[in-house]
Amino acid sequence: MKQIVLGSTGIKVPQNGFGALPIQRVSKEEAVMILRDAYKGGMRFFDTARAYSDSEEKLGAAFGDGWVKREDIVIATKTPAKTPEDFWKDLDISLNKLKTEYIDIFQFHLMGECWKPDDGTGMYECMLEARKKGLIRHIGGTAHKIGVAKEIADSGLYETLQYPFSYLASDMEKELVQICNKNNVGFIAMKGLAGGLITNSKAAMAFISQYDGIIPIWGIQRKSELDEWLSFFDKTAEMDDEIKAFIEAERQELRGEFCRGCGYCMPCSVGIQINQCNRMALMLRRAPSKDWLSEHWQNEMEKIENCINCGVCLTKCPYELQIPELLRKNLQDYREVLKGFE
Repeated sequence: MKQIVLGSTGIKVPQNGFGALPIQRVSKEEAVMILRDAYKGGMRFFDTARAYSDSEEKLGAAFGDGWVKREDIVIATKTPAKTPEDFWKDLDISLNKLKTEYIDIFQFHLMGECWKPDDGTGMYECMLEARKKGLIRHIGGTAHKIGVAKEIADSGLYETLQYPFSYLASDMEKELVQICNKNNVGFIAMKGLAGGLITNSKAAMAFISQYDGIIPIWGIQRKSELDEWLSFFDKTAEMDDEIKAFIEAERQELRGEFCRGCGYCMPCSVGIQINQCNRMALMLRRAPSKDWLSEHWQNEMEKIENCINCGVCLTKCPYELQIPELLRKNLQDYREVLKGFE
């Protein structure tokens, strides 16, 4: 397994990280087992967030009672705070939930702007003070909009940037990696499976392994998923002609606008479950399941007819998708699939 150094942080870890968002969906006992098995299998980088309900608490339960030496793991978490008061509140909660005296990388979550010293918000100054106090080791930021991400990478203020990156990445997103490398900014790659649309873990790993300074954080919820990623410690997937051809075919199929399922557009003013309904056609084709055709999902899809074009979702989408238009297209495709089962 390739070892990478995460920019100016100097953090050196295997290029195979654990994304702890999905463990909020399983019991604490199961989460602890999965996290500890991840460590036993070789993973050392664990990413969570204050916004992921009890994810931090489960990480704390797994690693916070001396089960491992604290210096043997890297913990990255995030705050969605928009005010200094909320920043300090979140940091205190994160430290307590994680059962740790410090956080390796503390990140501003889903940044809509690149906070800087003396910008009037006081937010970046909070990071500096927290680092001075020894409560955090490194300052990072996460973004979904390429313009904000580039500003973070070029600012000289942030040691890491977390941004979606997979083999479906655009040329602009690949350029962002180069900017980070040039500026010695560590790159934390979220959504390496494009929100579930990528189902070939070997191709996903082979693509990421081409890059230096990147740590992918695979979203893991089940032991079977963990085992798949741990298998690459024994034999890391490498890019070859077969995988290149596969990725190119995937890129052709998923060219254009598609929903990653992040859910930042929610809630919908008329109750549409946008983050699932807006990629239903792709999920039916790429991850087919009779569950998608259940009465529940038929009812959810029909709610698309209630869209009033209020435009609220458009202001929230980090990928600037034309959500109402995509929803109606997905409904049309969904109805065609249903006809085939009648």
